Amino acid sequence: MNKQHKLALREVSITPTNHTVEQAIGNSYAAYEALQAALPSLDITQEWQWYTPHKTWAARGQHKWTTPRGTNKEKTLYWLHVFEGHFTVAVWFKEKNRIEALKADISEKTRELITNASTMGKLPTFPVEFEVTTADCIPDICTLIECKKRLEK
Repeated sequence: MNKQHKLALREVSITPTNHTVEQAIGNSYAAYEALQAALPSLDITQEWQWYTPHKTWAARGQHKWTTPRGTNKEKTLYWLHVFEGHFTVAVWFKEKNRIEALKADISEKTRELITNASTMGKLPTFPVEFEVTTADCIPDICTLIECKKRLEK
């Protein structure tokens, strides 16, 4: 998360709604709506959770499925944080999947994000983080979510 921007949705007793998100991100809400509209076709549900370390609400995009043996599984595919005036979406990949993520049908700008993303400490994972103010990057976000869903199931 970018420390220069102020996180919104900081009241633990107020679960985020479309209205509270719209109040926080203002003109960026059309991009948020575009992402929300794309989630059903990706078979993704978004759940809000109180994130204690930052004392804010964050949404995680989940893919849930049932295995051939009937086991219910779920995988977190992205994290969404709301800031004043915009929101971020972070799609985390395992280092071993960086090449596959780069092969996805994405813009050159997103390829640079993937190429320049650093692993987090000793963990072999890296975030591809989008700072969203317009819907321009939503297709790339959706493509990377699909890529992660396919690679890490």
